[in-house]
Amino acid sequence: MAAPLLEDKLTCSICLGPYRDPVTLPCGHSFCARCIRDSWRCCDKTCPECREPFPAGTEPRRNVALNNVLEVLRGPRPAPDPEPRLADRALCPRHGRPLEFFCRTEGLCVCGACTVNDCRRHEVALLDVERRERENQLRARVEVTLQQITLAKTQLQELQQQNSLIKSSACTLASVVSSRFSSLLQALEKRQALTLRDIKAANKQALAQVLNEIQRLTSHLEALEQYDYKVRDLLEQVDDRTFFQELQQLSEPLESLGPLTPPQWDEDQQLRNLKELLSPLCDLLLEEEHVPRVAGSSTDPGPLESLSPLPPVPNTVCPLRKKLWQNYRNLTFDPDTANRYFYLSHQDLQVTHGFQPQGPARPGSFELWQVQCAQSFQTGRHYWEVRASDHSVTLGVTYPKLTRQKLGTHTDNIGRGPCSWGLCIQEDRVQAWHNGTVQRLPGVPGRLLGMDLNLASGCLTFYSLEPHTQPLYTFHAIFNQPLYPVFWLLEGRTLTLCHQPEAKLPPGPQEEVSVPS
Repeated sequence: MAAPLLEDKLTCSICLGPYRDPVTLPCGHSFCARCIRDSWRCCDKTCPECREPFPAGTEPRRNVALNNVLEVLRGPRPAPDPEPRLADRALCPRHGRPLEFFCRTEGLCVCGACTVNDCRRHEVALLDVERRERENQLRARVEVTLQQITLAKTQLQELQQQNSLIKSSACTLASVVSSRFSSLLQALEKRQALTLRDIKAANKQALAQVLNEIQRLTSHLEALEQYDYKVRDLLEQVDDRTFFQELQQLSEPLESLGPLTPPQWDEDQQLRNLKELLSPLCDLLLEEEHVPRVAGSSTDPGPLESLSPLPPVPNTVCPLRKKLWQNYRNLTFDPDTANRYFYLSHQDLQVTHGFQPQGPARPGSFELWQVQCAQSFQTGRHYWEVRASDHSVTLGVTYPKLTRQKLGTHTDNIGRGPCSWGLCIQEDRVQAWHNGTVQRLPGVPGRLLGMDLNLASGCLTFYSLEPHTQPLYTFHAIFNQPLYPVFWLLEGRTLTLCHQPEAKLPPGPQEEVSVPS
């Protein structure tokens, strides 16, 4: 029983641990030298136990007797640690006690007194446990980064090889086409003269037929007009005797002229004849069996000379994109979250920002120019693609609590706070946003974009897929809530969610993770 009592007497009232280099104040109370100095830095010069104030310049004095007692109790002093303990180098600035806990709500290191007072309703973990967890996450990120570096180097080598092959193939094809066109032009000139001659002959024949019909129709029309004049004159005759005499002399009505003979002119037939003439000439250039080899002869062949084939151009589909497709998710827009100026179509796969509202705002819809997907992700790895009609769009992910209301002058809030991450694509620049911090990126991507979300390693990577697949930016974070894809777009813009026929179905709606109050 004496040992615990002696241990209580040799305990510092600030750090609640055994005295280390004890010192004494003028009031007689003793403390660790570092504890009392750290306490005086953030508080007034008073005794932590009796609250007796001390004038400026007062310094604690080393307690020789207490130091000797501690040396006897401790025995031989062990060799000093190469690195001081966390409690020796970090004390709470508010309470002067060692930092032994980590407040996940505020993201701060705290002491035991903080967990009782300021952080009593927060989510708290042991500092060393949280440190090990964060270190494991960082090591996982390092492994993923190394894999990405290896993959990127391999892809770079493949693209360089493809670049050389394409250049060589393009140069050879250009040389072949140039030589072929000289021959094709000669044949085309001959075919042009023949075609124009046929068109002229057909035109002359058709015009002659039309002229003949015009003359026949004109004669008939004149005869009809004379007969009509005689009949009208007879109807105006008053004398009955004269009427019947002239009626007997009136000839019979003219018979109908009958159907006109249509001219033999068919424009569509002339075009069909032209296509039939040109088709063999085009085949000389376009058909594979008529394209020469790279190592072919340098002499110019004749117009109808058969040619040998070129070697095929290698497939340029990026292996990285094929690998990303293994985790492809088919998504749909959530109509209940769409801004009232947004028009959803194609079974909620396409959204357009119109200039007229589509109706009153729905409960839960964005007052901002934004729309959210119906699907969310909390575990695993997921990839999706979207095509933009133009620039001035933002792609991102967000926790469920992203506000729907407009705050300030911004028309979007993706990446403006700690609960969302976004990539803003403008006409001449790209910006990565998170927690109100912006990272400007070089270059401007194509209109086809991809997003890869790896919740296991805490990575969110954006890709540009045109003209080839390349990563744009990667966010690193500890995602502890469900993530929803979210988008912002300017007036007149259109976004389309791309679907893969063989893609895995996205997981069902996730329940929102409750945060300790």
